[in-house]
Amino acid sequence: MKLSLLRPARYRLKRGQTISEAAETFGVTPRALALACPSGGDAAGCVLLVPPPAGDLYRVRGGESKTLLCGSPEAFEKKNGTRHLYIGQTVYL
Repeated sequence: MKLSLLRPARYRLKRGQTISEAAETFGVTPRALALACPSGGDAAGCVLLVPPPAGDLYRVRGGESKTLLCGSPEAFEKKNGTRHLYIGQTVYL
């Protein structure tokens, strides 16, 4: 029997909570959560659409490239919704 966590389809930000904190809670990148937010805000009461995870989360280290992480720059951009890659960034593999 395989156990899985229930993840809500929608989540309302609480007072003082940021999109980054909510993203960490649900195991998605802040960018993916912000893109799925209809209002796009970091305000209390903002209802976020929680997307399903697109893969394993990973924190980028020095010397790594889009090709090394995802096989190609195009695959990286499709999974992560950005062309940018920097040290410390949380990305989907």
